[in-house]
Amino acid sequence: MAAATAATTSTATNVAKQKEMKGLLLGRYEIGKLLGHGTFAKVYHARNVKTGESVAIKVIDKEKILKVGLIAHIKREISILRRVRHPNIVQLFEVMATKSKIFFVMEYVKGGELFNKVAKGRLKEEVARKYFQQLVSAVGFCHARGVYHRDLKPENILLDEDGNLKVSDFGLSAISEQIKQDGLFHTFCGTPAYVAPEVLARKGYDAAKVDIWSCGVILFVLMAGYLPFHDQNIMLMYKKIYKGEFRCPRWFSPELARLLRRLLDTNPETRITIPEVMNNKWFKKGFKHVKFYIEDDKLCSVDDVNEDVNDDADSLSEQSLSESESELLTRRKITGLPRPASLNAFDIISFSRGFDLSGLFEEGADGGARFVSGAPVPSIISKLEEIAKVVSFTVRKKDCRVSLEGSKDGEKGPLTIAAEIFELTPSLRVVEVKKKGGDRVEYEEFCDRELKPGLLSLTTANVVDSSYLPSDTE
Repeated sequence: MAAATAATTSTATNVAKQKEMKGLLLGRYEIGKLLGHGTFAKVYHARNVKTGESVAIKVIDKEKILKVGLIAHIKREISILRRVRHPNIVQLFEVMATKSKIFFVMEYVKGGELFNKVAKGRLKEEVARKYFQQLVSAVGFCHARGVYHRDLKPENILLDEDGNLKVSDFGLSAISEQIKQDGLFHTFCGTPAYVAPEVLARKGYDAAKVDIWSCGVILFVLMAGYLPFHDQNIMLMYKKIYKGEFRCPRWFSPELARLLRRLLDTNPETRITIPEVMNNKWFKKGFKHVKFYIEDDKLCSVDDVNEDVNDDADSLSEQSLSESESELLTRRKITGLPRPASLNAFDIISFSRGFDLSGLFEEGADGGARFVSGAPVPSIISKLEEIAKVVSFTVRKKDCRVSLEGSKDGEKGPLTIAAEIFELTPSLRVVEVKKKGGDRVEYEEFCDRELKPGLLSLTTANVVDSSYLPSDTE
């Protein structure tokens, strides 16, 4: 009897392994090639075995997200993707979960990233206008439903086989319920070249206005073929962004240049709004309001979004994520529209750190470190001199550069450290520290024992939070 039971168990195990090898997910999807991966997720091409439809499936490791406390983030991402069912936004079809994995079944878009198209050179005005119109329609729809993307860029925008734009990657998105009591968001996130100046100021920001700024940068890139704010030194680039220093190429029409100056207005209070953009003369040329059907064929327009939003992601409780064998949350699909057949580079919807701004102020790849401080430049320089005096280092100063030189001559010469201070905003400085000479171990010990504690003591909030994912309360 025991032998028969063992044989049965063995047979069941072999069948399960065979299914796994064939890539059949819960009897519904045939898993294909890996499209990309991030810290917590992998994205695969897959085929619905019943309909033959191609989809992209993001597979999230449940153990990892439970370990780092990201269950609430997953719930919020599901909630957000359910809110924004629009022809110019990548669709979430359904969410499934087993004991160890969570599966996002999503639209599979064939045309690739908008970035790849722009990388070949600037676009013709009518093509750029079409993409911008679709982008603004999608962003306006999101805002009407209380969703703010906060990381809009060409890499997060896909194109279908018909050349229509699809906004993707809502991993850094926020919802209106997360707004603080002051009516603003405070999470420092985004992509350097596309981030709005008020985010750099770290005094709170209107997320809708931040998205509008990013749309302006994208429009400039589409028309010019390069970024409006660019510098090899990231801190100098931030200064350009904060001051709004950019020039329109000679081939930009006066109407387009005026629109861009309104989009890239450094003052969020006077920056153009979505309704104003949609009423702009340059924008309106050839523009057609997007209309589509949801659920029971009730016609829905981008300009008339009054449907109450049900945050049904709450049904995806922590218990169901950890215990359910085949939890299935079926998404209401948009009908009456052709569905794209495939997707390229869908890894951008995974949980990769990407260009998280907070990473710029942690340990650098070159062994250096960056610190953010609200202290004035003279105070920072005085603190560096104070640190140098404690360990008998020589100090050399020139403008906002400080060199600390040790007296002990080791195997690789005396330890020499260079510190440079950048002003991002009138109230925000960045101290960049690098080893210029000497032994690395000695440098690291000096940083840990003297430099970091000294710089950290300048203010109580001088280092950017290293968490790149918004918390439950934003």
